[in-house]
Amino acid sequence: MDLQKALVKNLLAYAVRREISAEQLCSLAGLSISALQSKNSLVITPKQLNDLWLNASHLSNDPLFGLHLGESMQASALGMVGLIIQHSSTVGEALTQAASFTHLITDLFGMQVTQHKTGFSVQFIPYKDGTREHSFAFQQMMDLFMAYTLHEMDGLVLQPIQPKQVKLPFHSDHEAEYQRVLRCTAIRKSKEYVIEFDKQHWDTPVITANYALQSLLLQKVGAVDDALSNIPNLRTRLSSYLLANAYLGIPSLEDLAANFNTSARTLQRKLQEEGITYQQLAESVRKSLALHYLESGTYPIKEISYILGYNELSAFTRAFKRWTGSSPVNYK
Repeated sequence: MDLQKALVKNLLAYAVRREISAEQLCSLAGLSISALQSKNSLVITPKQLNDLWLNASHLSNDPLFGLHLGESMQASALGMVGLIIQHSSTVGEALTQAASFTHLITDLFGMQVTQHKTGFSVQFIPYKDGTREHSFAFQQMMDLFMAYTLHEMDGLVLQPIQPKQVKLPFHSDHEAEYQRVLRCTAIRKSKEYVIEFDKQHWDTPVITANYALQSLLLQKVGAVDDALSNIPNLRTRLSSYLLANAYLGIPSLEDLAANFNTSARTLQRKLQEEGITYQQLAESVRKSLALHYLESGTYPIKEISYILGYNELSAFTRAFKRWTGSSPVNYK
């Protein structure tokens, strides 16, 4: 299962529908069509992916190429992960499953699904290192995933679902097109990428639900996902896992290692090989979540402190000042 390769193949197929040569796109990005079509695994570098997006956008004269690909792509485009989503019981479960496996598709951002009193939100949380170096691919991938997330839900329930609000950290010259594709006129500038939905959609049954088949698929994906030695960026994978399961709190290194069927010492060693400790990784995730919870305006500061694993509000306040230079109260 190579989801990055599957995504690139979908990008190329969409480019062909837009009358762009797949061979030309691959050549410009230094990729081999035959390697993409083979059953062998293929490493696609961040630069190659960025070049693919740049040239696809340029040759189609479409700066929103990713957004338009996202609205046209079917759930099956993501292979087994797409099938897991299709066979979920409810919309809420489908989105939660999608968030759990985002790291298999991209290392540019993670996906977090959060329930609120009046609804639920899907947030896409950037990993800063990748966004700076390959900014064009990042923006195209972000557009793709936001559009894909919304339009994939249509196929699950056989009706168009309209968001309550969309947040984007930029003003676009193409705002009308974002409103059309994302079905939302309430697009406001924020510090984050978020789609918010009414709570009625969370428990909407998925018409293709199949618990037995989904369980088998989860086992197959899990077997691939557990092969830690074959994952080039463990930091990204663990960050995605912590974000997707944020409602459970930030686990200890020992608990996380047990979940991944390995020892705490092995997990820490693999992270150190990537230049980071688990404590630093957990701190980074806590900061991202703290900013998200505060900006959502849904949770009291004391509750955020508890969710993030701080026994005392004063400890959370000190950590937040270290991250941002401001107290949670002033930031809010």
